[in-house]
Amino acid sequence: MTSIDKLIEHTIRADVRNIASYFVPDASGYIKLDAMENPYQLPEGLRAVLGQRLADAALNRYPVASYATLKQKICAGLGVPAGYDVLLGNGSDELISIMATAIARQDRKAVVMAPTPAFVMFARSAQFAGADFVGVPVKPDFSLDLPAMLAAIDEHKPALVFLAYPNNPTGNLFDADDMVAIIRALGETGIAVVDEAYQPFARKSFMGRLPEFSNLVVMRTLSKLGLAGIRLGYLSGDPKLLEQFEKVRPPYNVNVLTQVAAEFALDHLDVLDSQAELLNLERSRLAGELAALPGVEVFPSAANFISMRVPDADKVCSELRDGKVLIKNLGKMDKMLANCIRVTVSTPEENTAFLNALKASL
Repeated sequence: MTSIDKLIEHTIRADVRNIASYFVPDASGYIKLDAMENPYQLPEGLRAVLGQRLADAALNRYPVASYATLKQKICAGLGVPAGYDVLLGNGSDELISIMATAIARQDRKAVVMAPTPAFVMFARSAQFAGADFVGVPVKPDFSLDLPAMLAAIDEHKPALVFLAYPNNPTGNLFDADDMVAIIRALGETGIAVVDEAYQPFARKSFMGRLPEFSNLVVMRTLSKLGLAGIRLGYLSGDPKLLEQFEKVRPPYNVNVLTQVAAEFALDHLDVLDSQAELLNLERSRLAGELAALPGVEVFPSAANFISMRVPDADKVCSELRDGKVLIKNLGKMDKMLANCIRVTVSTPEENTAFLNALKASL
């Protein structure tokens, strides 16, 4: 064993040493349909104005610590109830980590829970914070198994339960009444986090219901709306609960360029909403054409991606990659996703290129 190996063994936690890094493949030269990005940029005229604002940003200064203007624009434009504030993060990933850190205990293990399959960062953030993660399998049709969720809540007493709405990687919306039953079951001993990363496409939300439940937090990101490159997430909940999460948030966690770009984009939400509507129309077209292919089972989606089961996911992904089209192989995530793939809904041209490549591989 080398000196550096001994150092790592003695200093790095065993559970960290035993997992792989979050892998993001190089997409240079590929049609990139594996990361649920909006394929459309802002119109050229708006990009020019934004470019000047970014050039004028005070990069020699720290961001304004309160982020007051940005928060006001989010609250005013994105449906945050009156009297509620938002907490900002470097994407939703940081917000998940902040919440997991806040509930992790030193006297005993806290529990984080989610229906599975689920976004990988729910479990990872729980692990890194020192909490236990409990996944409760969904039904074969990917709907919530409410009795199983309620039984798991009763058994494990989770401090944090993530409910993605719609869910990633499956794309479906869980039944809202089932989610309310879970929120109520948690009561005063657990926080329900409704992850609405894909709300611009689902057009359904729990944000307006925050005043009903003191244990409800709604989390969103600007990434899927068309601003993945600036990495900005936000969450809202009872002001007293947000005050506790704020203690864990690193100072200046949202950089000046992100702040300027987000404020500008929020002044032009109509443009981003129009792009989301275009993608919803393409989602319908793409889903219809996929469903007509032999051996392809398409799952309902309220997001900007479509998941499906094919005869051989490894073969399909390999042949599409050879054809310079990147999609996501879901088979290794969860046994329920055997031979499943996920594709981002993109422009008509890129969607057609994917369809042609998929037909060839089948």
